[in-house]
Amino acid sequence: MEHGMNLLNFLGIGLSDAITLILVGFVGGMVSGFIGSGGAFVLTPAMMTLGAPGMIAVASNSCHKFPKAIVGVVKRHKYGQVDVKLGLVMAAFAEAGVLFGKHVMTSIRNKFGAVGTDLYVSVIFILTMAIVGGFMLKDYRKLRAMGDEAQKTQEITRLARWVQSVRIPGTMFYSRGAQAEISFLFVIPLGFFTGFLSSAIAVGGLAGVPGMIYVLGVPAIMASATEMIIAVATGLGATFLYGLEGAVDIRLAMLILLGSLFGIQIGAIGTTYVKDYQIKFTMAVIMLTVLFSRFFYIPGYLVSVGVMEPLPETTARLLKWVGDGVLYLALVLGAYTVLSALFKGMKEHRERQSVIARETAD
Repeated sequence: MEHGMNLLNFLGIGLSDAITLILVGFVGGMVSGFIGSGGAFVLTPAMMTLGAPGMIAVASNSCHKFPKAIVGVVKRHKYGQVDVKLGLVMAAFAEAGVLFGKHVMTSIRNKFGAVGTDLYVSVIFILTMAIVGGFMLKDYRKLRAMGDEAQKTQEITRLARWVQSVRIPGTMFYSRGAQAEISFLFVIPLGFFTGFLSSAIAVGGLAGVPGMIYVLGVPAIMASATEMIIAVATGLGATFLYGLEGAVDIRLAMLILLGSLFGIQIGAIGTTYVKDYQIKFTMAVIMLTVLFSRFFYIPGYLVSVGVMEPLPETTARLLKWVGDGVLYLALVLGAYTVLSALFKGMKEHRERQSVIARETAD
């Protein structure tokens, strides 16, 4: 019971912390609007860096992300990027994953306390981002080496082609994003795992977006937009379940949301000017940077739960300093990659329009 009570000690927020959270929310919002993952793989670690226990960071991030996701869905639906039917089907199965993930988190909290949730969230972050970020970086290099015309005619993955070829009576529905009929039996594990990650680390998009791309054959831009429908559902579910545990810090959620609502619109606009491989590059860069940030905190968490011998004080301070620095570097990289892609895309768009105007005049 003592461990559980320790989790309820919310982070003290001063003026500088509030400004930092708003700025972090702004960057996370840009990332969210750009890649559709909720941006939580920078927001949750940032909350933990400022001192929030892992469970509170995840719960508060879940609270902030569903209203932000609503804004993103509306914005990107106007651009025709959202597969509503696929999003709703995945969202239905994701709620089961949310319930399971919350049960795992509270079990760890009850046994190991606040630091147990810190360790759990960090390990899940590292494993998930290493896998997804590595795949995204590999795919980015492959796509960038191809010409624009080759990218337009690029075939979907072999797995997605097989999934689209399977016909199971009574389970089929048409996905506008995949431009094919898909059995919802293939969507069940994707939705469940998306929900699990959403309630475990508040980053369901790390499963949902790649799953739609590589398993179902949905284009990256449409997959990132469709995931926001799932984020609305999982965010609501996780907020309710963690709220029953008293783990939602509404102050964190609202400060992050304040910055995110502005950032997400910039990110969403950016998707209209960029190619698929640029979105994948952005995801890979931020994921792998945050991965290294979380890595430097692991020794301290292991010491706290009694798995490792105490570290020298100077070593412990150095590890935390490096972890904090890499996290802030991830935020800078996130803002830079989104904004640079946006401005470059807008410039190229203006140049194309200028060429078209001159040809029309001639």
